Amino acid sequence: MNRLAHETSPYLLQHADNPVDWWPWSAEAFDEARKRGVPVLLSVGYSSCHWCHVMARESFEDETTAAYLNEHFVSVKVDREERPDVDAVYMEAVQAATGQGGWPMTVFLTPDAEPFYFGTYFPPESRQGMPSFGQVLEGVHSAWTDRRDEVAEVAGKIVRDLAGRELSFGEGQAPGEEELAGALLALTREYDAQRGGFGGAPKFPPSMAIEFLLRHHARTGSEGALQMARDTCERMARGGIYDQLGGGFARYSVDRDWVVPHFEKMLYDNALLCRVYAHLWRATGSELARRVALETADFMVRELRTAAGGFASALDADSDDGTGRHVEGAYYVWTPQQLSEVLGDDARFAAEHFGVTEEGTFEEGASVLQLPLREGVSDAERITSVRERLLAARGARPAPGRDDKVVAAWNGLAIAALAETGAFFERPDLVEAAIGAADLLVRLHLDDRARLARTSKGGQVGANAGVLEDYADVAEGFLALASVTGEGVWLEFAGFLLDHVLVQFTDAGSGALYDTAADAEQLIRRPQDPTDNATPSGWSAAAGALLSYAAQTGAEPHRTAAERALGVVKALGPRAPRFIGWGLATAEALLDGPREVAIVGAADDPGTKALHRTALLGTAPGAVVAVGAPGSDELPLLADRPLLGGEPTAYVCRHFTCDAPTSDVQRLREVLGSVVSV
Repeated sequence: MNRLAHETSPYLLQHADNPVDWWPWSAEAFDEARKRGVPVLLSVGYSSCHWCHVMARESFEDETTAAYLNEHFVSVKVDREERPDVDAVYMEAVQAATGQGGWPMTVFLTPDAEPFYFGTYFPPESRQGMPSFGQVLEGVHSAWTDRRDEVAEVAGKIVRDLAGRELSFGEGQAPGEEELAGALLALTREYDAQRGGFGGAPKFPPSMAIEFLLRHHARTGSEGALQMARDTCERMARGGIYDQLGGGFARYSVDRDWVVPHFEKMLYDNALLCRVYAHLWRATGSELARRVALETADFMVRELRTAAGGFASALDADSDDGTGRHVEGAYYVWTPQQLSEVLGDDARFAAEHFGVTEEGTFEEGASVLQLPLREGVSDAERITSVRERLLAARGARPAPGRDDKVVAAWNGLAIAALAETGAFFERPDLVEAAIGAADLLVRLHLDDRARLARTSKGGQVGANAGVLEDYADVAEGFLALASVTGEGVWLEFAGFLLDHVLVQFTDAGSGALYDTAADAEQLIRRPQDPTDNATPSGWSAAAGALLSYAAQTGAEPHRTAAERALGVVKALGPRAPRFIGWGLATAEALLDGPREVAIVGAADDPGTKALHRTALLGTAPGAVVAVGAPGSDELPLLADRPLLGGEPTAYVCRHFTCDAPTSDVQRLREVLGSVVSV
């Protein structure tokens, strides 16, 4: 019997009609394997994963394959976005055993959840040296039946090896000037000066590394750091990885030139990149950065906001190409003929502007729209008309599926991005969207002990506990809202979450952080990873949120915890800066203070508004901002801050030292390194 019909995960629900007798991850599934004396097939994926869909069609929907699975295995299906802890533990085993990983992840376990055979995608027939899925199943069944003691020995050794894989977390000391300069040098060596970004294909948006580069430039004046950030952002924004019609970024580029994306659109990428481009505009005044930040914010609100007020996880890469076939990229790509059908006489102009060719840049003569670097300025009104007509025509195509699951961590990232983007560009609707998502998290995901649930869907909270990144990223979002709105309740909620980080996720001896709470379900290993992947690691995100909260409140335990957590950045930053970018960005904030800015004045006074916006537009790394009326106890930074000569006043402090209070916007701009004018 397939047991997935009542799950909340869209990915699990996609498999609810399979002939495979799927179980969700549960103690009952392993009890069943123990009772029957069979191994467990663990299949891990996510709803917008292209190759997960391929393997499902080829194998899990096949009656013969399903019958073999049902007879010889207990099959467990996991959504990695709901259970990042399960995913992390077994992915570590896959990578240790095979040297690579990815999804779908296919792992065979003993009934005690110990892994003994690994893989990712397996085809229905053997090809290119890869065994077929059927051959794998037969081989595992044979080994389990005939050599079970050997299987148990292998599984036990793998678990022991995983338990012994401890990282060096440094000495609990935050990195200093030397380590951050070393990290910049290492990034420079990996930088693709011709195309932007770092490394070769496939190329992922380096959001966290760019945040580090922008903060490093703000603190040191390094023009090289700013150039890498600016040029990478421009190349991505001009490439096919960016949706030139509807805004928003795809997951990654399959080539070095950012031309052909893997077309799935993830909430976390767009939240991080929206914030990156807003921060780039803040640092440079770039009109391109402004446009991309706003278009990406509008994309999130328009296409990912759910009826409950949160933000959905992703849009699929695949969609119906109009013939009933599900094809990757079908919604987004264009041929010259399709341009002609929509645009008539403007088709040639559009093809030249967006890089659409007869031979195509993608598959079957189709092209991904991009903005090639060319001399001259095109007709802005004509471009706007072309974009509007193409977007309307695209809207008539079958749309990619949406994963409506609301993930707490990724909504925290979206809240921070939308709050800041709304404040920077005077778009109160974006701030309201951020508040709506924050309200949902408080109302639905947060219980009466301030413990977070990882996911919800359709207004129904999921059963899985939040992990470290949930607590850290949601706290980050709430802290951004506190700075933008001046509402102390968001600072209070952030404090509740970060108190749990100190108690439930932090090793009291070393200051190291774990990805799961001390009282969470015990897996074969307690996951712990300080390195960034597609999102900031829970470890780095927690360090950043703890530091900001300490700056807002003066809470010494939180600052001490942040400093100790950054010890791993001292160890890894100069060696692997691409993979610990948010930790490096947090270290920049620590070296700079971070600055504590209090704006005191009546809410409706234009002077208060000008000082507040100037403070938010300051480039000082990680600066925190509080705004409120004189005598307000809404935020701790406002305490004992009188008006100066009856006028709205700004106070800026760091390292236990304060500048003279000022009511002069220009003076505040100079102190905080503001580039753009209010």
